[in-house]
Amino acid sequence: MKVKIHREGTNILVVLMLILVIINLSAWMFIRPAAIPVTFSVISGILYLFVVNFFRSPHRTFHGGNRDNLVVSSVDGTVVALEEVFEPEVLRRKVRMLSVFMSVLNVHANWFPVDGEVLLVRHHKGRFMSAYLPKASIENERSTVLIRATNGQEILVRQIAGAVARRIVTYAQPGETANIEDHMGFIKFGSRVDIYLPLDAEILVKIGDKTTGGITEVAHLKNTRK
Repeated sequence: MKVKIHREGTNILVVLMLILVIINLSAWMFIRPAAIPVTFSVISGILYLFVVNFFRSPHRTFHGGNRDNLVVSSVDGTVVALEEVFEPEVLRRKVRMLSVFMSVLNVHANWFPVDGEVLLVRHHKGRFMSAYLPKASIENERSTVLIRATNGQEILVRQIAGAVARRIVTYAQPGETANIEDHMGFIKFGSRVDIYLPLDAEILVKIGDKTTGGITEVAHLKNTRK
């Protein structure tokens, strides 16, 4: 698995590096005793490594079996919700919602959960409540992607901003091909992603399970193709 810096973090890391260099050079030139600039340098190094870690972008290859009926996690994180809900904005029917929460230590790239075709991409303005709250799915700033999986089922994915995460990037475009090895988007800082599945989907995870985006199998779909 190869890891590089995500394009969403390149400018941030360059600017942060310049700021930290200026601060630390000033500290070493004008502040005494030396313990103070040493402390500045150590804190700066830890901060920079933390931000680099946040923007890491691993290239992942799925090595499982038949992908036609397979749903994988869109993100790295922890399963925090798995329940039957009514989705009112796009599907307008009862579905099973699977939510994965990302901490600031997780990879924040988002993968497509299924192979198929992107049917719809829609951004919704909203609040910035904690992403842990159930109503965050329909009240927070969010981006919705509807995909027709290769087996004919419609799968909806929702990127949700949180109290800290206020920048959602969605790369998916209507009409393009969805592939579980490709990035669907990116969310800056901790937040969550919901996947809305048909009620007859076989769920493969439970609340509290850890997931890896593009790798962890979270559900099997019923084949609707004739």
